[in-house]
Amino acid sequence: MRAKITYLVTAAVLVFYFVLVGSRGVMLIESGTVLTVTFGVAVLILPVIGLWFLWKNTQFVRRANALAAELDAEGGLPVDELKRLPSGRIDRDSADEVFTKRKAETEASPDDWRCWFRLAVAYHDARDTPRARKAMQRAIALHDGNPAEV
Repeated sequence: MRAKITYLVTAAVLVFYFVLVGSRGVMLIESGTVLTVTFGVAVLILPVIGLWFLWKNTQFVRRANALAAELDAEGGLPVDELKRLPSGRIDRDSADEVFTKRKAETEASPDDWRCWFRLAVAYHDARDTPRARKAMQRAIALHDGNPAEV
């Protein structure tokens, strides 16, 4: 729940920022000189890109959460078997061991979105966020019946 609140607050702040920047871009365009119109258009591009990025990330998070809920209903969520350091951080060797197991499961069933979901969690636990995201995108594509999407 804390992560959802943080995400919503961050998204709201970003939207506010995009509106603020967009209004400045419009003000520059309304000035009417070649230079201010050029700067105004350039300033308007940034909020558009930002909104697109925020929208894509929000869609990704919602779809990943839907997969997690479905997997939880099936009783297939990965069990937290990771060893932790006294600080609470995940032990690197433990994360590597679980990752090896999840990778082998995924290689044995490359068309199973559940395996890709669990592999994404293992990548995340091993602090490999780019690969975790790719694996989750693969899980979403397989779940939706679009294996060629990723």
